[in-house]
Amino acid sequence: MFRSWTLRAFTWFLLLALTPTLPVMARTVTDSADRTVNLPDKVERVFAAGPPAAILLYMLAPEKMTGWPNAPKPSERPFIAAPYRDLPALGRLTGRGGTANLETVLKVKPDLILDFGSVRDTYVSLANNTQAQTGIPYVLIDGRFDATPSSLRLLGKILGVEERAEILARYVEETFTQIDEALDKIPEDKRPRVYLARGPDGLETGLKGSINTEIIERAGGRNVAESHDGRKGLARASMEQLIVANPDTILTWEPHFYKAVYKDPLWVGIAAVKKKRVYLAPTAPFGWIDRPPSLNRVMGLKWLPMLFYPDIFKRDLQDVTREFYKLFYHVTPTDEELDTLIAWSKGTPPIEATTP
Repeated sequence: MFRSWTLRAFTWFLLLALTPTLPVMARTVTDSADRTVNLPDKVERVFAAGPPAAILLYMLAPEKMTGWPNAPKPSERPFIAAPYRDLPALGRLTGRGGTANLETVLKVKPDLILDFGSVRDTYVSLANNTQAQTGIPYVLIDGRFDATPSSLRLLGKILGVEERAEILARYVEETFTQIDEALDKIPEDKRPRVYLARGPDGLETGLKGSINTEIIERAGGRNVAESHDGRKGLARASMEQLIVANPDTILTWEPHFYKAVYKDPLWVGIAAVKKKRVYLAPTAPFGWIDRPPSLNRVMGLKWLPMLFYPDIFKRDLQDVTREFYKLFYHVTPTDEELDTLIAWSKGTPPIEATTP
């Protein structure tokens, strides 16, 4: 009896100790899922529910971050501002392999939990349940790429950083407008036929309309990986399918595949390889095409039209990259860092790839 009472008392004390002193809720907002969420007057500490949310938060208000879902890799650290690259790895609440638990969330005492991406019922349910169990406000922000400007403005209002949100939103809007105006003048049959090569063998890809290839298509590339049954997402391709599709442009972020493709007898007959139009997408601090599907893809959207339509988009890639990294990532890369980052993003094969 005494032991049972002691155990219950200890458990109650532990939960009480972990539960943050909740701020007084002074305002309400409607998030992207049409949920009404009560918020404190000032949001100072934010827990990112997953990598897309962490990137959005870092770009918009890094001083409010409580940590990263995963610690930045050594190759990523130079492109993340010094005060934030050493923030703790706290795990993730959303997505496959979620590693954060509610105890972790309570320990860091955030004013807000932020998720960025899908606002389907599954994520609404997670948000509602987590908010009910922790007492911490939880907002969902629409992660659709075309919704980026409005999502930035909404989160800027929530976090009290409207001015910075407006600067980033206008940058994205101007990028969209510039690309759309150019594509209006380019017939569909004059646009490049593109294949996204994922994985070490290059045979995993994203089907047309999938989030994985969204910016390729948004930038005016025709994705050759078409689905005949309406499916989207990732799929395995065969060499036979690739030979028939015969893309004139291949994009990848896999260094092993990129270095091997020019010597691989299975690939040398593909038009993109013969024309030396295989491009290695940078991945530091975050991927330019995907991985994860957050605002990091805006840099990919600046890059791809320069590959697809060099006669129209004539700016120097190094200048564009430095400008973007300064504005969105809070760092100004050196010439040497940029040379390393974008060395093979222009399609020049590595020397060892062309050596007989």
